[in-house]
Amino acid sequence: MKQFITSLGGIGSQLVVIVSALTGLMAFGTVVYHFVEGWSWISSFYFTVCTITTVGYGDLHPTTELSQLFTALFALAGVSVALASFTVIGANYIRKSQELLLGMSASSEDKK
Repeated sequence: MKQFITSLGGIGSQLVVIVSALTGLMAFGTVVYHFVEGWSWISSFYFTVCTITTVGYGDLHPTTELSQLFTALFALAGVSVALASFTVIGANYIRKSQELLLGMSASSEDKK
């Protein structure tokens, strides 16, 4: 596993942080909703994912003031982490694409 992460370069450690943050946030939200709202583990996980991704189907909603306050703060944190994740992944994708294009360009110039 460590060798795989090392082969990814700088993106490897960033991906580990991103996946860890998202996983931790989803686990935390699932546990809180399970105990505060009394929902099943599946419903709690479902609502957590809907909240982080801002889908909001409306079939589940927080019913206590404590869970409403938690949801407001959780949504802010979850959306922030998700957007940061997409930013890191997108920036690394663009960087890798540019490196690939520059490598192809240099390779074609060498053949001339």
